[in-house]
Amino acid sequence: MTITAEMVKELRSKSGIGIMECKSALNETNGDLEKALEYLRKKGLSTAAKKQGRSAQEGSVGSYIHAGGKMGVLVEVNCETDFVAKTPEFQQLVKDIAMQVAASSPLCVKKEEVPEDVLQKEKEIFATQAKNSGKPDKVIDKIVEGRIEKFYAEACLMQQPFVKDPDKTINDLIIEKIQSLGENIIVKRFTRYHLGADS
Repeated sequence: MTITAEMVKELRSKSGIGIMECKSALNETNGDLEKALEYLRKKGLSTAAKKQGRSAQEGSVGSYIHAGGKMGVLVEVNCETDFVAKTPEFQQLVKDIAMQVAASSPLCVKKEEVPEDVLQKEKEIFATQAKNSGKPDKVIDKIVEGRIEKFYAEACLMQQPFVKDPDKTINDLIIEKIQSLGENIIVKRFTRYHLGADS
């Protein structure tokens, strides 16, 4: 059975789990939504989704300085307890997130943080491109929607493919770590410095 983007989206909205895990669950259950939810529960991933609502005030600030010292990143990643913050697994996650920001230069942490003016400008550009390529008006909105999702995957840290494992997004990685460490984890903010850049 072909697993469609709509099926993945529906399972994701019901479970709060990452795209790749939802797709895998639907493949395992031949597209059956209820069985896919059960499959995710058995794997413990729905527990991770529940933990995502909990407060996370502890954590760590990590850094990454690129070879040659011309570019660097500071990132704040939060968890629930100081105990988890000090674990090698959490510290490695912070390093991986800092390296991700250095390598992929995201605009913001999540798509809700994309400034409205930036989003509108991107939509206008995509709509104009679609019109100029001769696409009929009735499909332009769909084309723009698809391109905005690709824009989010480039501009938003949580939607980006993980540089060490492009089959999963940073959001998928965070969910895995919530599951293994047993606490909510939030990427709070980051700053990327580039020698000679204005900001």
